[in-house]
Amino acid sequence: MMNFIDKFIMPFANKLGNNRHLLAIRDALVGMIAITMIGSLAVLLNNLGKVPGIGKYYEKLMISLFGETWTTLGGDIWWGTLAFMTIFAVFGIANRLAKSYGDDGFEAMLVAGASFFVLIPQVANVSITPEGGEAVTGGAWGFIGWNYFNATALFTGIIVAIVATEIFVRLAKIKFLVINLPDGVPPAVSRSFAKLLPGMGTIFTIGLFGLILRKFISDGAYLNDWINKVLVSPLTGAVDSMLFAILIVFLVHGFWILGLHGPNILGGITTPLMTKLGQENINMYAQGVQDLGKYHILSGSFLDAFVYLGGSGATLGLLVAMFIAGRKRNKQLIALGTPPGIFQINEPILFGLPIVLNPIWFIPFILGPIIMTIVAYTSISLGLVHPVVADIPWVTPAIVGGLLATGGHVSGAILAFVNLIISVAIYLPFVIAQGRIEARREKGETSSQPTDTLNM
Repeated sequence: MMNFIDKFIMPFANKLGNNRHLLAIRDALVGMIAITMIGSLAVLLNNLGKVPGIGKYYEKLMISLFGETWTTLGGDIWWGTLAFMTIFAVFGIANRLAKSYGDDGFEAMLVAGASFFVLIPQVANVSITPEGGEAVTGGAWGFIGWNYFNATALFTGIIVAIVATEIFVRLAKIKFLVINLPDGVPPAVSRSFAKLLPGMGTIFTIGLFGLILRKFISDGAYLNDWINKVLVSPLTGAVDSMLFAILIVFLVHGFWILGLHGPNILGGITTPLMTKLGQENINMYAQGVQDLGKYHILSGSFLDAFVYLGGSGATLGLLVAMFIAGRKRNKQLIALGTPPGIFQINEPILFGLPIVLNPIWFIPFILGPIIMTIVAYTSISLGLVHPVVADIPWVTPAIVGGLLATGGHVSGAILAFVNLIISVAIYLPFVIAQGRIEARREKGETSSQPTDTLNM
């Protein structure tokens, strides 16, 4: 088995985890955490008034403190953060990807941004109602729908950022396209002129592609609309499914068992997908959508809130199980692992127990999160638990994370608590079995000691 892993699985996992494009996507989206957190928090605070039971009291309190327009600040923050998520992603991905090629990333970032704007429609259908007249609808130049900037366009932004950066970096390596200025010119000016032609060539190429796409391929549709039609919509439908959720959880924990950081390896693939669905949930929640059936289930912070309780493998349940078993040998590990485990950091347990490359823990480490995923997905799909409508930091403690991710609904906290109990129940027999194995091993060593002494 170890030879098979070393020969076939490890090379593939390492190659996937070190892919420069996936790393650029992951690093850019993680680097936007301050933007997504404050935007999500603003949406959450603006919508706590919709929570059954406490909502009306919360809204009355906020009105009494800040007046009838108390949601204005939260709305402004949402508009400046989540409403423009794709723009931030384009700049961030281009910067990170260019740096992976040894470029400073500044010019590449700007060129990728310009390339993205080149592919956005310049005309929108606008409805205007003159005073005393009837509504008039027609095309108006200069109006851009915000759906071209928010998470709805995230896939398009990722593709454009990667393609534009790849073109720019390659053109910048062609010597006759590089303009070299005299030594007396300031370095910043010299660098800008050195990449002048590559930047212009990249934007021209992307613009020409967009024109060809509209004329001959997409029947007049711009890139984002065409991608959403032929790729994103079918893929998103596949992502928001229990089968995909189970697959992601299985792969993440399978990599961890091998000593590889599963979330980091798969983050370049899963983060954009779940972020897009999560932001759509946040937007619907901000708009007051009451029909829970319209919300996505596997979205945003779903796994952090309901599955990764204590970190990958739901190891907070393992710590509780070790405490219940009451073995003295586990006391030090419990003391070391519990404080970070409360905040979803479990490396002390993964490498200290260890779980990594330990066949004893293979089954509960993978089986537990899969069962928790099934329970969480089913509970939300049946309407027993409110969907995820807020982005929470991955270090948010268990149960509290379930409460916040669902917009303050107690059902989220109850689901997280139930899943924690499930993880404890799954880990406990293995903790007991591990204790018996170690006890027999110690007993065997003790019984062999006199014989060894006699033989000496």
